[in-house]
Amino acid sequence: MSMTLAQADAIARLDGHGQAELVRRGDVPPEALVEAAIARIEAIDGALNSLAVRAFGHARAAAARVDRDAPMAAVPYLLKASLEYPGFPCEAGSRAKKGEVARRAFALAQALDRAGMVPVGMSTMPEFGLNASGEALLYGPTCNPWDLSRSSGGSSSGAGAAVAAGLVPFATASDAGGSIRIPASNCGIIGFKPSRGWNVRARAYNLVDDILCSDSLYGRSMRDTVWAARLLRPAEKGAVMPPGRKLRIALDLTGMDGTEPETEVEAVVRRAAALCEAQGHRVEEVTQPIDRAALRAGFTTLWDYLGGETVDHYGARASEVLEPWTLGLAERRARVTPELLAEALAQVDRASAALAGFHARFDVVLSPVTASVPPPLGHLAPTRPVNALFDALFGYVNYTPLHNMTGTPSISLPLFAGESGLPVGAMFSAGHGGDELLLGLGEELEVASPWADRWPPMAFGA
Repeated sequence: MSMTLAQADAIARLDGHGQAELVRRGDVPPEALVEAAIARIEAIDGALNSLAVRAFGHARAAAARVDRDAPMAAVPYLLKASLEYPGFPCEAGSRAKKGEVARRAFALAQALDRAGMVPVGMSTMPEFGLNASGEALLYGPTCNPWDLSRSSGGSSSGAGAAVAAGLVPFATASDAGGSIRIPASNCGIIGFKPSRGWNVRARAYNLVDDILCSDSLYGRSMRDTVWAARLLRPAEKGAVMPPGRKLRIALDLTGMDGTEPETEVEAVVRRAAALCEAQGHRVEEVTQPIDRAALRAGFTTLWDYLGGETVDHYGARASEVLEPWTLGLAERRARVTPELLAEALAQVDRASAALAGFHARFDVVLSPVTASVPPPLGHLAPTRPVNALFDALFGYVNYTPLHNMTGTPSISLPLFAGESGLPVGAMFSAGHGGDELLLGLGEELEVASPWADRWPPMAFGA
């Protein structure tokens, strides 16, 4: 079917539920949703570089045969480049995997199929998700739709940029150190990381990955986010429901290296705290009782280990096909002793116990997502000298790894922009299993400070 860009724009302004409703009411055929996404991608993504793969033929065929009674019939979305989906490339942002094609789908991808959703492509990401900026040598830089000279974050780089720019209403995202929340903060959308074990399996078993990583769907509205979280939650998980009273919120601005964020970020987080107080919640500035230096050391040990395992896998080819940053992590892994690895894993238990006690006093913690506004492209480029990039990366990613280490849920909300006009997320976190508490708070704050009509200028030619 034919689709003008003006028609595509009208559909793109709707969230996933809104697009599904068009099909459910019979206002448009299922194919229209896919054609709108394709038109938007063709018009806008040349500037963004958010797609690693365009799967338009697959999408059109899937829309034509979709079950119209499915809850999200023909609603288009992007797969992250590391998520296996039969017949699609599975390159994970690496030249080492160029041309590999997936042959299986894990439970998460299967759930999206059953919901009637249609993948129109795959989003860009840094090599193997090991960086916080989408600047993989395989794809080139992915730009932030609010400022094309800046990073969209990582590792769900293209996913965050595409949803923020209205190319698709949903995109899969994964988070082993902040990779859902950081692009959400940078691009001005919602980024929900569920509790450890609170999403159905998305990939093959891996010890470190299974400790650190969670998966979800990006969206721009809380109703889309809540629906996705529940769709992808294992049936046996019983959520801790909101307490039926105003919340006790701890405001903690201290990062894992003991420092506080830059002024622009702090101002946004304090503004979010004031919004919570205006809603009747009690906010108290406190410091969480965790050994930040030990946690940071433990997390970076595990990160070095992930990079080293990747290099091990490619053996003699590694230096030819892997990026300097990945190779540098393997060099660092060579200094990881069994004792250091055991200490890193011990920090998971210690910090988890400390936070469990803390959340007996406080329902939620409010903190920054990152230490600064979205950095310029190049600041976290994988070609930088390894030690310089290490310092830059873990100075920037200074808050999110806590929740990967402890397995607790966390959400970045696009409540306010910074003084520069760039998006800055406010991060709310809860105790393990407190997923519904965070989702409920997100719904409340979306009403108090709506963001539905806040689009980057490039999205609709403004």
